[in-house]
Amino acid sequence: MASEDVKTGESAVTKIVNLAEEAKLAREGVVKAPSYALASICKSLVAGGVAGGVSRTAVAPLERLKILLQVQNHQNIKYNGTIQGLKYIWKTEGFRGLFKGNGTNCARIVPNSAVKFFSYEQASKGILYLYQQQTGNEDAQLTPVLRLGAGACAGIIAMSATYPMDMVRGRITVQTEKSPYQYRGMFHALSTVLREEGPRALYKGWLPSVIGVIPYVGLNFSVYESLKDWLIKSKPFGLVEDSELSVTTRLACGAAAGTVGQTVAYPLDVIRRRMQMVGWNHAASVVTGDGRGKAPLEYTGMVDAFRKTVRHEGFGALYKGLVPNSVKVVPSIAIAFVTYEVVKDILGVEIRISD
Repeated sequence: MASEDVKTGESAVTKIVNLAEEAKLAREGVVKAPSYALASICKSLVAGGVAGGVSRTAVAPLERLKILLQVQNHQNIKYNGTIQGLKYIWKTEGFRGLFKGNGTNCARIVPNSAVKFFSYEQASKGILYLYQQQTGNEDAQLTPVLRLGAGACAGIIAMSATYPMDMVRGRITVQTEKSPYQYRGMFHALSTVLREEGPRALYKGWLPSVIGVIPYVGLNFSVYESLKDWLIKSKPFGLVEDSELSVTTRLACGAAAGTVGQTVAYPLDVIRRRMQMVGWNHAASVVTGDGRGKAPLEYTGMVDAFRKTVRHEGFGALYKGLVPNSVKVVPSIAIAFVTYEVVKDILGVEIRISD
């Protein structure tokens, strides 16, 4: 019994000594204290949230037009393109109509972006550690494929965490002044859908969303980080000075990443929007706006939605709204990446997205 007490005492002393040593090292800057790590996490989340809010607000009119084109009833076409569509919204709903649903969109995109960027950093660290252990090379760096995997993980986590807000945001966005029923805001929409359609309705279209986010977010991060690495290492056309990329060059990298990602994943985004309308009694009226040429919006699943869309409207229907989406995505992704890095720099957080 006495020996056990001695061992317990020694163990307690050892723990105290270890804690004291860690605190000393933290003060000397050798290791990071837990409070420092927590502050760094909070700053990273803030940077991601700001990046999402700024980038999405900048392209809100194009975002709304894209969704209207995606769910437009093919029997009564109102939006024929980007310029005509924006003019039509301005004429019928005014300036506020261009930003309808943006408040709800930002309420979704801010936490989504915060979680996405932070999840990517953590997934990158975990994947890199496993890769170094597997290869036995402690100096190994992430490859484009590994970055794709980290981006896919981040996209799935962020999408799943905020999907109900994305679902009701889509419905609020397609409302017009002539709609027979109006959601008054995100919380009203959430409560209405829960009451009338049940909790499962908040995740309608989740599967194509998750499938689509894998190549979309994965390619965004992979292309962006890989392009940056290539430019820093090869230094073509004098674009890099002292291993630092200019804001313009980083914007170009983000634009390229956004173009590749959205083109690959766009058909799944169209199907996701259409599935989100299923079960909404006023969906057909909202889409047509004037009550003419209504068509039932019923899909049994993702495959059925693909099949019916292609059969009734042709393969091109899977790319409805691609032009305004391309115009939107290019600056949106570019602004998001650069804003994230700039805000982290302002907050004093070390920027190491890909390491």
